[in-house]
Amino acid sequence: MKALITGITGQDGSYLAEFLLGKGYSVTGMVRRSSTEKFDRIAHIKDRLDLRQADLLDQLSLIKLMESVQPDEIYNLAAMSFVPTSWTQPMLTGEFTAIGVTRVLEAMRMACPKARLYQASSSEMFGKVREVPQTELTPFYPRSPYGVAKVYGHYITVNYRESYNLFAVSGILFNHESPRRGIEFVTRKISNGVARIKLGLDRELRLGNLDAKRDWGFAGDYVRAMWMMLQRPAPEDYVIASGENHSVREFAEIAFAHAGLDWRKHVISDPALIRPAEVENLLGDCSKAKRDLGWAPSVDFPGLVRMMVDADLARLK
Repeated sequence: MKALITGITGQDGSYLAEFLLGKGYSVTGMVRRSSTEKFDRIAHIKDRLDLRQADLLDQLSLIKLMESVQPDEIYNLAAMSFVPTSWTQPMLTGEFTAIGVTRVLEAMRMACPKARLYQASSSEMFGKVREVPQTELTPFYPRSPYGVAKVYGHYITVNYRESYNLFAVSGILFNHESPRRGIEFVTRKISNGVARIKLGLDRELRLGNLDAKRDWGFAGDYVRAMWMMLQRPAPEDYVIASGENHSVREFAEIAFAHAGLDWRKHVISDPALIRPAEVENLLGDCSKAKRDLGWAPSVDFPGLVRMMVDADLARLK
């Protein structure tokens, strides 16, 4: 089996590449031309990957890539994925995270219509939530340019599936973290901050809204669900989540306690870090995925926090 992964150098791309290699896949990763190449997340498997240059902003490069590779499965994980940046770069976010999905689908339709495609949708599409918990049928109400772009990407995938009879599915993944998470994301900001304070490199950690609640899981568990969706007899969309949510404050409490520290002595709530429009309470209902796919997370919330803190302590030591 041949898989093509866009966004292979990201957190999810690296875990998915590992997972597929373990299943005997031939894995091609799409990377953008850059003056500073960042392959740290896939350095340990880079010699087993076929890395090709193409870009979500360049339709022709996507068509040529798919014609050349002829993948059985396509995982579109590439996006402008950091929500706060979507306010400062809303146009670019739309090009990558919305229109970019159309380019991938169009390239697939032209070059390899028999392939199966996974589109990375996001719980940020629910935004100002209409119901708790959120299911595959919950209406979307995005609260950021990123969330709006993801809604477009989600529905254009549905549209191509129904219009052209493509096997194209979306996974509505709730927040999933790991030691490979970008340093700018709040979970990694906390685990890295705890490690720095524990080792005497910093004294304080500035965070935004401590009351925001997220449904957090381990990225390694969630990429397994992506693959499972493409093994189904018919294409369907699924919510992938842990089924429980926790506040940023709770994340900080567990992280600092794991390092033997009192979070209240180090955390400062900074109004400058609060989003223009906050998403307060994301909680996913993944009962459909559990029933149809047989999927369930293997890492619980405290285990995830401790894993991330331990990894940052080891790295900084």
